[in-house]
Amino acid sequence: MQALEAAWITARQIEAARRVIVREMKRRGKFWCRIFPDKPVTAKPAETRMGKGKGSVDHWVAVVKPGRIMFEVSGVPDDIAKSALSQAAYKLPIPTQVVSRAEN
Repeated sequence: MQALEAAWITARQIEAARRVIVREMKRRGKFWCRIFPDKPVTAKPAETRMGKGKGSVDHWVAVVKPGRIMFEVSGVPDDIAKSALSQAAYKLPIPTQVVSRAEN
């Protein structure tokens, strides 16, 4: 699955997409997640006065740019793979495209 826009994908969104793909493939084949949430996003608590430094880490995100391959699957028929990846696309906040590689 390839990203068509730039975005921050949260760790929760990656996990939701992973669960959908694994469930749709019925644990057959192999699955690769090519993105990792390694950027911390901070936030200050609600109703806190300004100042006193930066807030603590709220959640983690993966920075995704257009054209980035996010998920890969193999070892399952093409129709099941496309179905799994299109179901996972509903869990992500950006438009995506399912890309297939021709085997020689």
